[in-house]
Amino acid sequence: MKIIHTADLHLGQLLYQNYERGDEHEFFFRQLEEWCREERPDVLLLSGDVFDIHQPSARVRQVFSEAVASLRHAMPGMTVVIIAGNHDSASRIQSDNAMWRLSGAHLIGLPPSSNYCDTPGWEDDYIIRLDNGWVAAIPFMSGDRTEIYQAVLDRIGELNKEPALPVVMMAHLTVTSSDTEGHDFDIGMVKAVDIEQLGEGYDYLALGHIHKSQTLGHPEDRMKESVSYPSPVARYAGSPLHVSCDEAYPHSVSLVEIDTRCGDVTIRQLRVNQLRHFITLPKEGEPYTSSQEALDGVKKIAKEIEKSTAEDKGRYIRLRVSRDTILDADFNQRVYDIAEPLAGELRYNPRIIREGEEKINDTEARDTIKVTELQDMSYDPIQFVERTFDNYSDLGLELKDIREMFAEVKNYMEGKES
Repeated sequence: MKIIHTADLHLGQLLYQNYERGDEHEFFFRQLEEWCREERPDVLLLSGDVFDIHQPSARVRQVFSEAVASLRHAMPGMTVVIIAGNHDSASRIQSDNAMWRLSGAHLIGLPPSSNYCDTPGWEDDYIIRLDNGWVAAIPFMSGDRTEIYQAVLDRIGELNKEPALPVVMMAHLTVTSSDTEGHDFDIGMVKAVDIEQLGEGYDYLALGHIHKSQTLGHPEDRMKESVSYPSPVARYAGSPLHVSCDEAYPHSVSLVEIDTRCGDVTIRQLRVNQLRHFITLPKEGEPYTSSQEALDGVKKIAKEIEKSTAEDKGRYIRLRVSRDTILDADFNQRVYDIAEPLAGELRYNPRIIREGEEKINDTEARDTIKVTELQDMSYDPIQFVERTFDNYSDLGLELKDIREMFAEVKNYMEGKES
């Protein structure tokens, strides 16, 4: 059984509240289609988080539909199995299943209901029978529902008669032993489970949700291009694109071959070439110590991009600046002005990395908020007031009254004024 396993596309992601990534996803889909043509897998697995938000735009849904249709056209004999992740709308994914099944694609969005035991044969809705194997497609489920995984695997065990064929299970969740580097902000949204809670009876567990590709239990092999283990094997394919600048590691798609039921599982990483790479400036050494120094670094990258003819010349940049450096008030705008002529090839993450110790003068004894903190937008207005209120007691203001005034302004801005 030959598989291409990927996950966490996050189609429609708007990065840093400013940058659409449609061309980056299309660039990835071209690579994926080429791999499918070359490797001729039996099945393509997408283990959740197809979209970045529950209600993607019509254009984003069109990109997804066209990509799947193109893959099926390129490889008519290849089955496609897609499950919903925590970022997806389960009902939207599920609603398209009947149509897609006609073309050899299965979209499983809704998990079993709470009263699933009252529906005989419910397990069959999550099982895809292939000529040379089985796929148990379990979408994202909130809470601990260990019995669901085992029930579906047990049902496959009943159907998988001699000669027994390889069994693959798909799931979207956080396994407690996984390496969550790069996107801890999202991990807490999905309850972590022990690998034992996912049941027994699979040869390969195709996981989604963690963006760092890894085979559970084998951290030393993460960067190896090809490895082989006896089944069962559990693996995160990882996200094909860097979903944030913190994901400073290579991204790949997993090519998996299972020789026989309970046999060996061979995994080969197909490295994804990024249309735009993430870099931090300066790349090494001391951080920038002035606005001009940082702007000069951005201009240097801009010139490199301008001269390059490579398709993947684009860059996302973020800056390292010493903690005690006060940047010019219009610094961010000046960076955007440098990037603007490059038509989206230079993209800026305004959350600056502050490094080193901050120098504190004797005159800063009372609790104040530094200019650098305000520039990095670390505080909302009421936090600023609460932090510095005692310094202005001579004004005769009451903190309670100030909170009420801020609440009134916020309601007005959100259109909630009564």
